[in-house]
Amino acid sequence: MILPVVKLGALLLKTACKPIASRLKKEAGVHPKFRQIIIRFAQANHRMTTNIQRRFYGQSTDAEIRPLDEEKAVQAASDLIGELFVFSVAGAVLIFEVQRSARSEARKEETRRQEIEAMKQKEDELMKEVEELKQKVVEIERLAKARGLSGILNLKRHDHAPEGSKSAAPA
Repeated sequence: MILPVVKLGALLLKTACKPIASRLKKEAGVHPKFRQIIIRFAQANHRMTTNIQRRFYGQSTDAEIRPLDEEKAVQAASDLIGELFVFSVAGAVLIFEVQRSARSEARKEETRRQEIEAMKQKEDELMKEVEELKQKVVEIERLAKARGLSGILNLKRHDHAPEGSKSAAPA
């Protein structure tokens, strides 16, 4: 019962994070201090990606890279922030699912280990019982050899014979 609820909650969280990310993107471009921070971040990201592209295509990396205009920088950074938020939520949900699955598997493993331990204890008890029975058989065989074959037959006859027939049998 808990598994469908957890999965439904994870799906709801993933779905709810998209509008939150959209709102975050809007607010990021409006706040003055945060706007300056994300503009610097977007410009640094633009320079880095342009250099990577130039190296990839074999072009010179010494050439000047024109900075993005302010609105494009804000848009790029806020898009990145929104995507990072969605990715972070999805990653957190994934980590939660993996940990939940690992705990479930650990519980199953512990149950299996306890079952195996119980079987080993039962096996040990049965082995002790078999050993005791073997010792009893050895003792009975020893007593039988000491009395001889007729001693065993007389023992059996006396054990199973009715009480009245004991006195009637000649010695």
